[in-house]
Amino acid sequence: MDKDYKKYVDEISPKPKYLKNYIWAFIVGGIICMIGQGINDLYMKFTQLDKLTAANATSITLIFIGALLTGLGVYDLLGKRAGAGSIIPITGFANSIVSPAMEYKREGYVMGVGANLFKIAGPVLVYGIGSSIICGFIYYVFNLVK
Repeated sequence: MDKDYKKYVDEISPKPKYLKNYIWAFIVGGIICMIGQGINDLYMKFTQLDKLTAANATSITLIFIGALLTGLGVYDLLGKRAGAGSIIPITGFANSIVSPAMEYKREGYVMGVGANLFKIAGPVLVYGIGSSIICGFIYYVFNLVK
């Protein structure tokens, strides 16, 4: 019985178009990165920022653009088409924070937005910070040995 059901589900389920999805993710992710590089170059040329400061300003600008496009509903449409191409860049991180905040806004700013703001991005932050502490500790220990 169980094998028959699995066979039935496999027959009626739509088959994903992997190649098409890969191409869209590559194109959209590449365009987002090109926009970021263009913003970085503009900061360095017109504001005379050094490389590190321009990179920080670029990250802030891309986060703002991602949050703004999420608020306007554009980034979700982009994400449906591009998949990982829109999630992997830093703009996807902005989207993962703004989306739950907008969804739970009706429940209030404290119990809605505040409680659900990091619902998606929280685990990423926890594991990112945790792994950086572990790597930093390992680096420190190996430098003590020298």
